[in-house]
Amino acid sequence: MEHKPVLYKEIIHALQPQSGGHYVDGTLGAGGHARGILEACTPDGQLLGLDVDPHALALSRETLAPYDGRIHLVQASYITITQQLAALKWDFVDGIVLDLGASSMQFDNAERGFSFMQDGPLDMRFGSNAFQSAEDIVNTYDERDLADLIFRYGEDRDARRIAKAIVMNRPLRTTRELVAVIEKASPRRGDRTHPATQTFQALRIAVNEELASVESVLPQAVAALRSGGRCAVISFHSLEDRIVKDYFREQSKELVNPPYERIYEVERKAVVEIINKKPIVASDEEVKDNPRARSAKLRVIEKL
Repeated sequence: MEHKPVLYKEIIHALQPQSGGHYVDGTLGAGGHARGILEACTPDGQLLGLDVDPHALALSRETLAPYDGRIHLVQASYITITQQLAALKWDFVDGIVLDLGASSMQFDNAERGFSFMQDGPLDMRFGSNAFQSAEDIVNTYDERDLADLIFRYGEDRDARRIAKAIVMNRPLRTTRELVAVIEKASPRRGDRTHPATQTFQALRIAVNEELASVESVLPQAVAALRSGGRCAVISFHSLEDRIVKDYFREQSKELVNPPYERIYEVERKAVVEIINKKPIVASDEEVKDNPRARSAKLRVIEKL
């Protein structure tokens, strides 16, 4: 299945790549966004591409082969962006894109264990450096911790019921086994999304420490931008989007103490300007063509 990069035109428009510029795709995937950036910054713009997934890296290497000489691809997490730029001796960059969460090609591969629609091992690791797999969590967490995880990261009101059912039916080794347990504990009602959706999301977030990674990368990304450089972040669920929105908003504020008061330890001018006050979402046409785009939210900032 062909991988379609989400909000492709919007990303290129947001970053406005220029010849001679330096860009970072921190979530390379199949290389769709990266290819668009490299095309737009012809003839001599350069791109650093990062991904923890070796399969994604191999695929993007093929996709980006025509731009060899202008690309620097590294198997690493975007949370290492500062050290990756130092290795290239790039002081600042002109644009950064982050497409958070799992990619469609990871969902499409049953062996990766991301999808509740296909049977496969309970893995869900983006890369081999993950501390634990979904199978580890499902079979070793106690009932209370499991319920807390499903409620916090999956925002599922049936978290306690699902956690209890999982513990009673352990060990669980495959996605199909887990789905069967969840369906019994939390049957689908009406047109509700599949009852396993939120538990699978919660497990994936926990396995890959996704929220902590987002919190770690945002300050590095802002620091790496040159004046006038832009950072574009696509998120797919409310927890990630809230972290991005709050951080961008905080960085866009001027911190100045009023006379005779000390509210802020350190005063500073606003660091960034928010380009779009409301998140950019996919058009109806794109959602029809690529259903994964339905929940995508794009936020863009420019370094002052």
